[in-house]
Amino acid sequence: MLKFTILFDNYKFEDSLKPLWGFSCLVEVDNQSILFDVGSNGRILLQNAKKMGISFKDIDKVFISHNHWDHIGGLDTIIEENPNIKLILPNTISNHYINDLRKMVKEVHIVEDFEILTANFYTTGMIKSKESSETEQALIIDYNDELYILSGCGHMGILNLLNSIHIKKPIKYLGGGFHLLYKTPIEIKEIISKLNVEYVTATHCSGETAIGMLKLKYKEKFLAGGVGAKIIFDK
Repeated sequence: MLKFTILFDNYKFEDSLKPLWGFSCLVEVDNQSILFDVGSNGRILLQNAKKMGISFKDIDKVFISHNHWDHIGGLDTIIEENPNIKLILPNTISNHYINDLRKMVKEVHIVEDFEILTANFYTTGMIKSKESSETEQALIIDYNDELYILSGCGHMGILNLLNSIHIKKPIKYLGGGFHLLYKTPIEIKEIISKLNVEYVTATHCSGETAIGMLKLKYKEKFLAGGVGAKIIFDK
């Protein structure tokens, strides 16, 4: 079973949980797990996780997509809860910060290019935006001979992200932030027309317009995001 649990988001799925700007998602496949990004506020991240019955002491890997505050703000709290973790960090994080982190956790791994992290988890490597100087890594989950992609913000461009994946397997799912918040409806429509994925969860910085348009296109295959959402795929 492959399970995505959104622990931090600026959209709300469960009323008992606190939404704030940012994103964090726990990814579990079989006996492996990775915490993808850590939101903007560690206290709220921890509160949400506890209400959902999730302990950070059970997680051994944290994957950071990029170095913006709304994706790394909860890192200190994670480390306080569990210093025995491996951090998988983008190469854009400050060397001074990396040196400090190496003293606080079990392992720090810096990502530049595509890598196989475990049997089921890969990183895209750092993908450059065609519109700005931003770079970002995304997480690829290889499950049941299909690919599931998790994006933090999609600063690199969501189509650029998908086009950078050269693994010859169908893309079953794309979730996370798509960074379409400032795109026009015409631009969004063109991007959506080129998405070659079966299921979609657009949240965080995707924007209300894009979320609405994706819902119309994907219908029951649009899987709602928001803090507290659980998205499950089974064989």
